Amino acid sequence: MASPIRLTGMNSGLDTESIIKALTSTKKEKVTKLEGEQKRYSWKQDAWKKLNKKITDFYNGSLSSMRFSDAYSKKTTVLSDSSVASVVTSGSAMNTTQDLSVKKLATSAYQTGGELTTADGKAKGSTKISELGAFSATDFDASGNATIEMKVGGNELNPPITFNKDDTISSVVAKLKEAGVNANFDEGQGRLYIAGKDTGSEASFEITGGSGLAALGLSESYTDQTDAQGNRIAANGFRAGQDAEIELNGVTYKSKDGKFDINGLSITANKVGSTTLTTKNDTSGIYDMVKKFLKDYNELINEMSKLYNADNAKSYKMLTEEEKEAMSEDEVKDWEEKIKDGLLSGDSTLGDASKAMRAVMASNFEIQTANGTVKMNLSSFGINTQSYFNAPKDERNAFHIDGDKDSEISSVKSAEDKLGQWISSDPDAVTSFFTTLTKSLYTKLTDLMKGSQYSSSYTLYEDKLMNKQYSSYTDKIADANEKLTAEEDRYYKRFSKMETAMAKLNSTQSSLGSYFGMG
Repeated sequence: MASPIRLTGMNSGLDTESIIKALTSTKKEKVTKLEGEQKRYSWKQDAWKKLNKKITDFYNGSLSSMRFSDAYSKKTTVLSDSSVASVVTSGSAMNTTQDLSVKKLATSAYQTGGELTTADGKAKGSTKISELGAFSATDFDASGNATIEMKVGGNELNPPITFNKDDTISSVVAKLKEAGVNANFDEGQGRLYIAGKDTGSEASFEITGGSGLAALGLSESYTDQTDAQGNRIAANGFRAGQDAEIELNGVTYKSKDGKFDINGLSITANKVGSTTLTTKNDTSGIYDMVKKFLKDYNELINEMSKLYNADNAKSYKMLTEEEKEAMSEDEVKDWEEKIKDGLLSGDSTLGDASKAMRAVMASNFEIQTANGTVKMNLSSFGINTQSYFNAPKDERNAFHIDGDKDSEISSVKSAEDKLGQWISSDPDAVTSFFTTLTKSLYTKLTDLMKGSQYSSSYTLYEDKLMNKQYSSYTDKIADANEKLTAEEDRYYKRFSKMETAMAKLNSTQSSLGSYFGMG
């Protein structure tokens, strides 16, 4: 709604705008205060949203995966000659040594055409077929058409590829592609190149005949002859597509793309040759999983500690527009950052969540080990927090692995590697402990983030309640503005009446002056 136009002070000479502004300053300050409180509240909502995302990322990430024992079934395969093949090992692979021989690599069919020329030199993609030196009108019918007969994937093209003597080389290339092969004309070499779209014998192609081959520098893929084994002999420039072939422990396997999934191993053939495959438990894989989980946990708990322990910045009030104008941009930014940093300081919801998580991480669990059932905690594996006085304030709840060579803490780095020893001697106990721990922590977070009348599902804080409270500020601000406007109008009406009275008085005085002047 547009503000009314108020004209005052014309007869009295008073600065009524300033007077009314002073008279209504209390109500104006209330509006400003409410607007500042609402903005501060929106910052708090943003702080919670940011933290809640970090919590859910941890919840759905390493914490979730660590609950399942299958995640710990880490194995690795070492090759005596890693250039022959590459291997990805699944947890179901057997611990054993195997003999691998790569007999053939997967290839795609490929054909190189003869050099194409014109009377002016090498042909170009824009050259017409009739302009080629190899063109012979007798190869084309009365309409100027010729054909290429092909098999693609073992299937005869029906109808064959048809092209006209007035077609360009580029248009013939396009027709070859439409037929289901890759094709290209290299102007630098003046040759057509044709290849199968995929590797393997099933994706192979061959040119079987056609009246227009000679004009394009092509020939049939095979001659009429066979070798001593009865195999057809390929013509010059042609290579048939073939499957990859390996022998694993004397058994032959074939693949169209050179990849083989055999008994828990994903093998990719890289070159013809032989190698041994030795599969064993990958203890470093389990160690890395635990390390990643602790890294993610530490980042989250440190952030929660930082937010909870922050200075609440009570002395930093929300700035008014007038106050901002009197400050530099950097000063305003620093001031507001102080406020934002302390928004969750001492927050009971945050404190309770942090306390609950730390309690789980400090818990003892009964674990079946090679030596019987034992109560174990993180410390049993050489995983501890730093001493209270040595750790930075916001990192006192973070866990560190003794013997971790990547640690920046010298006492941790030089300590005995108990976790590594446990993984090597009793990996099942390690798996049992960490699945139990992470299940317990996952359950606790699930309970903390369950939905209620005040919060959404998978939300640690009461987002629904905060949204309502934010909206209530909007209503309060609107009400305060109405009261401010009403009071301003009341004062303007009073001053307006005064101005009207003074105008009449001035008019009367003027009339009297005129009257006496005439006499």
